[in-house]
Amino acid sequence: QAQLVESGGGSVQAGGSLRLSCTASGYTYSSYSSMGWFRQVPGKEREGVAATVSDGTIEYAESVKGRFTISRDNAKNTLYLEMNSLKPEDTAMYYCAADRVLLPLGWLLAQSAYNHWGQGTQVTVSS
Repeated sequence: QAQLVESGGGSVQAGGSLRLSCTASGYTYSSYSSMGWFRQVPGKEREGVAATVSDGTIEYAESVKGRFTISRDNAKNTLYLEMNSLKPEDTAMYYCAADRVLLPLGWLLAQSAYNHWGQGTQVTVSS
């Protein structure tokens, strides 16, 4: 049974930084070919923020390019999202997602493509 656990959320002022972590278990970590971060605010659909696949491909949402960095540490079974220059509109519940399929470009930020999800960690950015 795959399990993803997020941590690192919190409250910061605009312009601040946070680093989210997602620890994966259940399968051999390296078998998660595709991993990503999504976010959701109440009343809106979950949106893809950043994703990476095992061939090194990375995709970012336009709204976070240049501010967020996704990375994974296979030795620590952990996926990270470094978030800098945070804005109030970044406020959301952030979810980690993973799948054993190596997703093609164009599908990395599609929530329907992922079969495994964490419970989420809240990020609140105040102005």
